[in-house]
Amino acid sequence: MPEPLRTELTTESETDTRELGRSLATVLAAGDLISLTGDLGAGKTRFAQGVAAGLGVAEPVTSPTFTIMRLYEGRLPFFHFDVYRLQGAAELVPLGYEEYFYGDGVTIVEWGDKVREALPEDYLRLEMHRDPDEPNRRLFVVEASGARSQLLLSALSRTA
Repeated sequence: MPEPLRTELTTESETDTRELGRSLATVLAAGDLISLTGDLGAGKTRFAQGVAAGLGVAEPVTSPTFTIMRLYEGRLPFFHFDVYRLQGAAELVPLGYEEYFYGDGVTIVEWGDKVREALPEDYLRLEMHRDPDEPNRRLFVVEASGARSQLLLSALSRTA
């Protein structure tokens, strides 16, 4: 398999991180999956909130750490997973994850690297880091693993 396409982006505030997610949402389609990884407090949920807002989700979006997955309605269904507490992809099976990962909505998986083997071949991966010198700045390493995610990466790069 070829090396994934990769770019780096920076946001300067929580608002910028949400707006980055909101701008990506304008080009998301049914079946798109975004994997978020990074330290605690790196902005994964803020980014997910932006995606949800861009999809027209009206209700507050919070991290589903203890419920594993939350479903929100917008212009597309929005499936928000947080797999921090899982030990691996096998623990997703009882949840029927394939219905969501390969379904008719947009899926975000916080801590997606923990369940990498369950992710589709073509997905967008955002690795997020806090800047040690600037507490509100977030650094993103964005990787696209296939044709669809490469289009998403291009769109995200243009809006950043």
